[in-house]
Amino acid sequence: MPTIKDTRFSDIYITEEDNKAYIPDARTHNALIEFNPDDFEEFFAVVKKEYDGSDPSYPVCYEGINFRAERSVTSQGALYCLRRMPEVVPPIRGLGYPSELINYLVSLRRCSGLILCAGATGSGKTTFISSLLKEYLMEEGGFAYTIENPAEQPLSGIYHARNGGLGVCRQTMPLNNSWGDSLKSALRSAPRYIMVGEIRTPDAADELLRASVSGHLVFSTIHANNVIDALSSLVKYASASDMSEELAYDMLSRGLLGVIHQTLIGKGTKKPSVQFLMANPNTSRGDQVRGIIKTGNLNLATTIEQQMIRMARSQELFPEMD
Repeated sequence: MPTIKDTRFSDIYITEEDNKAYIPDARTHNALIEFNPDDFEEFFAVVKKEYDGSDPSYPVCYEGINFRAERSVTSQGALYCLRRMPEVVPPIRGLGYPSELINYLVSLRRCSGLILCAGATGSGKTTFISSLLKEYLMEEGGFAYTIENPAEQPLSGIYHARNGGLGVCRQTMPLNNSWGDSLKSALRSAPRYIMVGEIRTPDAADELLRASVSGHLVFSTIHANNVIDALSSLVKYASASDMSEELAYDMLSRGLLGVIHQTLIGKGTKKPSVQFLMANPNTSRGDQVRGIIKTGNLNLATTIEQQMIRMARSQELFPEMD
């Protein structure tokens, strides 16, 4: 039988009850097959050892391969779900997104504000924002600070930017599992870019909105069914902290650059299907999107449709942009 290292797979599921592992069956859609590598016992021992009881999400490294582990307690015992992490961050232009969308997002590299990616679990949200951040570092350089639990893409390192400068990225874990405190710490480091792996808590949403209006370019992900739900969920998270709903909508209206919702479609090599909404990055000009968001009545379906049509036709979303 092959070993863990010799086998290509994206996810592995291990049941503690019977010490069995399962991986996706590449020949069918959504089905699993039993997986019995020669080094399963050694691998599973490392998975269990790395869990310290404080957080169900934690990193695992085995034979030089990084995994993101999620431990759940079921009626039959613990269940471990592990996502195999890539060895390199994929280039943003090789992920299957419309070229017009990527060109527009790359043009925002000198702006400040929030770029939010929404979707279901496993829809490629973190890959998207990580690849976009890597592109910005390679284009512009600058200091990037990420907060992830655990880190999914290998972003840390030095980047020789195309403009002749340097980029530096440092990946961190939440301090004492507090996303809000970690964001406050990140702001003290004066980064150009801040990436928060996922909006999970009210204090994280609160600090994220504050960071988006303080001159930083901020990236994050959120679980949502569509673009409008993503905006609504972010505000609900933030207003569950010390921030009022009115202030959350106001900050979102001032800080948003764009929100992208995506699903992965197809078999084998899947491609993203996207819906998006952009706000005018030139905040000195009037913008319908920002005005609607500020009211809290997110009647934006028509605007989303119009923006997607304009981009598909290679038309400027905001013609006055330089």
